[in-house]
Amino acid sequence: MILLAVLFLCFISSYSASVKGHTTGLSLNNDRLYKLTYSTEVFLNRGKEKLQDSVGYRISSNVDVVLLWRNPDGDDDQLIQITIKDVNVENVNQKRGEKSIFKGKNPSKIIRKKNLEALQRPVLLHLIHGKVKNFYSHENEPVAIENLKRGLASLFQMQLSSGTTNEVDISGDCKVTYQAHQDKVIKIKALDSCKIERSGFTTPNQVFGVTSKTTSVTTYKIEDSFVIAVLSEETHTFGVNFLRNIAGKIVSKQKLELKTTEAGPRLMSGKQVAAIIKAVDSKYKALSIVGQVFQSECKGCPSLSEHWQSIRKHLLPDNLSKAEATRSFLVFIHHLRTAEKEEILQILKAENKEILPQLVDAVTSAQTPDSLDAILDFLDFKSDSSIILQERFLYACGFASHPNEELLRALISKFKGSFASNDIRETVMIVIGALVRKLCQNEGCKLKAVVEAEKLILGGLGKAEKKEDIMMYLLALKNALIPEGIPLLLKYAEAGEGPISHLAITSLQRYDAPFITNEVKKTLNRIYHQNRKVHEKTVRTTAAAIILTNNPSYMEVKNILLSIGELPKEMNKYMLAIIQDIIRFEMPASKMVRRVLKEMVAHNYDRFAKIGSSSAYTGYIERSPHSASTYSLDILYSGSGILRRSNLNIFQYIGNAHVHASQVVIEAQGLEALIAATPDEGEENLDSYAGLSAILFDVQLRPVTFFSGYSDLMSKILSASSDPISVVKGLILLMDHSQELQLQSGLKANMEIQGALAIDISGAMEFSLWYRESKTRVKNRLAVVITGDITVDSSFVKAGLEISTETEAGMEFISTVQFSQYPFFVCLQMDKDEAPLRQFETKYERLSTGRGYVLRKRKEKLVAGSEFPLHQENSEMCKVVFAPQPESTSGGWF
Repeated sequence: MILLAVLFLCFISSYSASVKGHTTGLSLNNDRLYKLTYSTEVFLNRGKEKLQDSVGYRISSNVDVVLLWRNPDGDDDQLIQITIKDVNVENVNQKRGEKSIFKGKNPSKIIRKKNLEALQRPVLLHLIHGKVKNFYSHENEPVAIENLKRGLASLFQMQLSSGTTNEVDISGDCKVTYQAHQDKVIKIKALDSCKIERSGFTTPNQVFGVTSKTTSVTTYKIEDSFVIAVLSEETHTFGVNFLRNIAGKIVSKQKLELKTTEAGPRLMSGKQVAAIIKAVDSKYKALSIVGQVFQSECKGCPSLSEHWQSIRKHLLPDNLSKAEATRSFLVFIHHLRTAEKEEILQILKAENKEILPQLVDAVTSAQTPDSLDAILDFLDFKSDSSIILQERFLYACGFASHPNEELLRALISKFKGSFASNDIRETVMIVIGALVRKLCQNEGCKLKAVVEAEKLILGGLGKAEKKEDIMMYLLALKNALIPEGIPLLLKYAEAGEGPISHLAITSLQRYDAPFITNEVKKTLNRIYHQNRKVHEKTVRTTAAAIILTNNPSYMEVKNILLSIGELPKEMNKYMLAIIQDIIRFEMPASKMVRRVLKEMVAHNYDRFAKIGSSSAYTGYIERSPHSASTYSLDILYSGSGILRRSNLNIFQYIGNAHVHASQVVIEAQGLEALIAATPDEGEENLDSYAGLSAILFDVQLRPVTFFSGYSDLMSKILSASSDPISVVKGLILLMDHSQELQLQSGLKANMEIQGALAIDISGAMEFSLWYRESKTRVKNRLAVVITGDITVDSSFVKAGLEISTETEAGMEFISTVQFSQYPFFVCLQMDKDEAPLRQFETKYERLSTGRGYVLRKRKEKLVAGSEFPLHQENSEMCKVVFAPQPESTSGGWF
């Protein structure tokens, strides 16, 4: 037993021990002056570049350290004085040569005389057991200069034994791990754990988010309980998840080396450290060693109004399809975030109707208290003279990158007021639903405003009697995706009529798999198989789609397959196309479908040879090891050959995250009377209607109507108007990441990632009785800009890296149907326009005096346009629909 105890003690001493002569922290010898050299340098680059190709700077100096006082009751209680001397600032890139911004300038001109004096003024550090008890400096010194001294002082905090603990230094309150060796100690700081107050925000959805990684390792070489060298390296890397070429890296290094020791001042006597500090200099005050926030002055920067005047021409309606418009939008948002309410209001009130919608987009997207107050003061929801501006404001709220509770509270308050337009009232409620979901995604489900909004949506839906109100609350729930709303959705899906039933079931379709329980699927199966009542084809097919995409059971798949052949003509073909698409695209349900198809009763010629024109197809727009973009197009026709529903979806996947980038659904019903056809089962009493519904970046928009009712339909046909109807148009801020970093060296780093697009989605439906042909068009035009901006600032010199990618693109979906015979001819086309892809990179170093170095790079290529592939059957049909016309051999009139 005694032997075991001895062995245990030996093990503990070998694990936590440490360096010869001391067991806690650094210890200075009495009456000695330690002379050291110190340097801190920072590098900025794209991440994969060599350090010599970076921009940055180095601050170097000599450092004197002396022990002023040691507690007579304990050696590990010390007060040391640290003095920075002989400061120099230079490039980290020695190749710069004549282009160096520091060439010919002495430190006092670079740093400024007062700053240099403050930097060289000594600081005091009270250490107990190697940890910082207090940091003493003169009050009212420039914050940026004081941070540099905090960065140096933090290097003197360490312990000589292995272990994990929490320490407070310039980075904040951080978790650190020490690894002690014979003559050195390695300190690993978990920067992600540091608690420090810094401004910042990010986009909750990881598809549009930023992935970052940080490391911090400090190595102490020890001799006689004091450092002979300290080497510290801290790295911050980031990358935009959606676009890997928007990436960057910050490397910050510190180096402290002991050069010599010589005779120093004698120890001051006394038991209280406060008395010692007062005796040294009464101006010393205890300050936090945690880095403090500072803002560099912007000399000669334009006012908000001046900046607006310089960029407003780019935001005119005719210029919105250009990337310059989106870039100007992003830059103006940056200026709006530092502006006051009155400045913003002044610009809003002075502008004309042509450019106000774009200005409203920018002011709302700024997402500051001042910008929100300004836009709410500017808009009058009781007036019908600014309907377009009200709608642009609301959609900008719905697309908000990082909404807060105040925005939701403001919209709830507006909803309880009066409106000049019922469409705007509906849009307010729809956007409230979108904000509920976004706040919940950001762990805000328990916020008072979110709880109130959920009660408003669920309570309103439960009590609503008018069809319009039911539709409004269903659209809000389709955005909010509140789990408690599922029973209400099931009720309206199964018992509702027409559009209400369809909207309720498409709302269910947006819920994640865990919410589609067996109880939910029982209702969906009843709807599809019409166990209780007859349903429209659009409702039944959506019910089947939800079942097939949410872990379907063997019997569920089998029953759906057995139903094919017993359905209306076009529904047979549609369900067959859905099953074939699942197998071809290897969707999660494909294994179960293949298993069921091994049974001859489910898989036979009679079932799989159904004719018709309805179709479903899924394909890849782009695919890489870490991401994928998919498109899906499914079209359902009525038995008479008239379009019933077309559904175009685009999804973006990054790892396990995804975003519903867009969905455009065109629906038509009750048109059979025009061609003297018989309606399908369950659709005999439907009113004539055609409309368009859209989802954009996970936000359901308010549907638009092409025509409603027979008289409206006939007037549209007789007027022969096929003008496109705008579904959504505006500027949207999609990516929004802002982060302020306190580097260990005392320097401040800022990281800003933003992505925006100018978008215009429009839809049109043409119908010709003479040619017995219908055509639907959905056109999507957009200009996208994604920017990344990293800076490292010391207040007297700044280094920066700006990277951006931009493109202008367009995509069009056309469906042409010739219904002069059955089966009718259908041609589907999805075309992508050719698009320029431009990449920019700017690296710079700049002194506060104005002198700078700039390096710019640009790369551009043209991405060819293409037609997205659909099923082979469609290709054959298009050849018939667009068959070349035979040339006339007659040379006369007759």
